[in-house]
Amino acid sequence: MKKLILFISIVVAVTACKPTKETKQVAFEMPAVEDIAMYQVNPRVFAPSNSLNAVAERIDSIHDLGVNVMWVMPIYPIGTEKGKNSPYCIRDYKAIAPEFGSIDDFKHLTEVCHEHGMGMILDWVANHTAWDHPWVKEHPEWYTRDEKADTIICPQPWNWEDVADLNYDNKDMRRAMIDAMKFWIVEVGIDGFRCDVADGVPADFWKEAIDELRQAAGDRKIVMLAEGKNVDNFTVGGFDMNYGWDYKDELVKVWKGAPASDLIKADSAEYTNLPAGRVKLRFTTNHDHSTEMTPCVQFTNDRGAMAAYVASIFPHGGALIYGSQEVGFPEPINFFKYVPVNWTAKPEIYKEYKALIALYNEHPALRKGTMKAWPDKDVLVFEKKDGDEQFLIMVNVRNEQKTAQVPEGWTGRETKDQTSGKDVKLDTTLTLEPFEYLILK
Repeated sequence: MKKLILFISIVVAVTACKPTKETKQVAFEMPAVEDIAMYQVNPRVFAPSNSLNAVAERIDSIHDLGVNVMWVMPIYPIGTEKGKNSPYCIRDYKAIAPEFGSIDDFKHLTEVCHEHGMGMILDWVANHTAWDHPWVKEHPEWYTRDEKADTIICPQPWNWEDVADLNYDNKDMRRAMIDAMKFWIVEVGIDGFRCDVADGVPADFWKEAIDELRQAAGDRKIVMLAEGKNVDNFTVGGFDMNYGWDYKDELVKVWKGAPASDLIKADSAEYTNLPAGRVKLRFTTNHDHSTEMTPCVQFTNDRGAMAAYVASIFPHGGALIYGSQEVGFPEPINFFKYVPVNWTAKPEIYKEYKALIALYNEHPALRKGTMKAWPDKDVLVFEKKDGDEQFLIMVNVRNEQKTAQVPEGWTGRETKDQTSGKDVKLDTTLTLEPFEYLILK
């Protein structure tokens, strides 16, 4: 009996000392802003339910693209009063809609991102809430009123009828908003936010919020992306990145026939007076634009879409891939509902995006080097330099063969195209096939 009691005591002691669940400590640090290559996740293209787990199951494929930050669109409970099933119609800032999964599912996704060396930022909607958000009844003074001051209004000038406009003159509402943002930084462990309609919210609020979020994060670095284009996103608000809306607009115009050199002007305009260390997010599509048409349609075909991507990310970095474009998904994606994507379609397109992001990551000159450009009507021509590295990028923006002048200083050089691996001896001119691009080192 004494031996049995001794055995049981040992077993109990050993069991008590053993952790009930293994805890992984993942050493992770967000990349510098100039080094970010971002992947946007619309959960509704991954699965009709439990989509956060579906995203986690695809983490290897996403990571293998070379991206180092994941941006997840809103996953909060969605309002039903006047609702249209938009994920940007939020009923609770501190919860997750059952459609997408649970808070533990999101924590798991954040962990696997960190394990793969990727940061996690979450979409934040500070401009408005759903009409059935508890604040509407509990704190109606937190919302903007009409001229008679008796009716809460929807955001202007957009007339988004499914949401109620928040009143940033109210300090208590500001405190509640910052408290909700801190929850995801401190309790969940995310690495920052993409802030929706950032230009519709006062810059001094962003300053207050971002200062407190960085303090709450402690030694961890967080990244803040503004869906806006105002310079006060940086000079007042304290954001790290905002949108290259104007550059994307110019890209579309060039593909419709405007001179390729207009992209040089658009790039310069976006970066003139931009504070040092800040970056414009550059893209050929995102969830808003793909609702209307995808890149392979907007830029003529798959080849045009790839040429447009090169013309987007290499002048000044800030690369974004919207989940679905890496497989050349052709149809519009309405993010108000589930849209199935065939992730095995067009593996050659996936491979091409992977190769471009690999070059982007490998060569600092390509993503953040100094830029020099030469005007041409049909071919985007620019040089990128950083230290001893020097590249010449030439992009035919037309769906027909075009010949362009080789810049002085590059004529006669022996170069290598970084995408095909082919040696290229440069003459005074160079002929490119429809939508062909060259990245010459």
